[in-house]
Amino acid sequence: MRGAHPERALEGEVARAGVFRRGERVLAACSGGPDSVALAGILAAIAPALDLTVRLAHVNHHTRPSADQDEAVATAVATALELPLSVLDLDRSPQASESELREARYAALVTEARRSGAESVAVAHHAEDQTETILLALFRGAGPEGLAGMPTRRRLADEIALVRPLLRFASEDLRAYCHWRALPYAIDPTNLSLDRRRNAVRTSLAALRPLFPGLDEAAARAAALLADERAGRVRARSRRRVRERLLEADALDDVTFERIEAIARTLERRGSGRFRLGEGVTAVVRGERLEVERE
Repeated sequence: MRGAHPERALEGEVARAGVFRRGERVLAACSGGPDSVALAGILAAIAPALDLTVRLAHVNHHTRPSADQDEAVATAVATALELPLSVLDLDRSPQASESELREARYAALVTEARRSGAESVAVAHHAEDQTETILLALFRGAGPEGLAGMPTRRRLADEIALVRPLLRFASEDLRAYCHWRALPYAIDPTNLSLDRRRNAVRTSLAALRPLFPGLDEAAARAAALLADERAGRVRARSRRRVRERLLEADALDDVTFERIEAIARTLERRGSGRFRLGEGVTAVVRGERLEVERE
């Protein structure tokens, strides 16, 4: 992110996204890695404006030698941000699978959320995580629900939401945020192991990104479109109407998503506008009407 104060821009985007409810009590998972440390810093910064009550939680699985180091980093971050921290110790389970560890981690976070009165659990999944999740779902042969990726907010347990406020941001920006705020973080050495499917996908994507600029944005957009379709949202119906009308007029070829989105927004607010689609072809919106004009 660019600008004189890019860290403030990132905080502002999260605050304005509407993921958190004003006055919400939030339990933020902090593993000690750069993504979760950035999440902690952002929440501490925006808490006054949104009247949030923020508490950090570190889950220690004790499955690798650096686990205690991660806990120490989380403690240092909580101290630097003046946020309370709960350390959740789980039984040592070196043979547990990734899915079993994840289930145990979320169960511990739900228990702590109930104990502390939190209404939501915030986690630091980011744009690359979303891309990996979508591809892994595709490789499993998942249906629309899996291909829609991770939602920004969903029910985790009774009266507790799971919130992912960083899905739009690149890991590079989150790491830079930690540097801007002078917040310490740890690197998980298991992220380099190709024995894990997600890590193998992550390595392959890193090789593809230079060849496909905007790869993560495109994957996130596809997931959002599918989620809108599944939920039957107004925007999904508006996009479908625009595509069908342009197809009828033989004017859909090479029209960008951004142009379709702009037309759909104008129709929804019953506004007016002219949108150039190609050489000599213009879409015209007048209230609820969409026409295609040719020169």
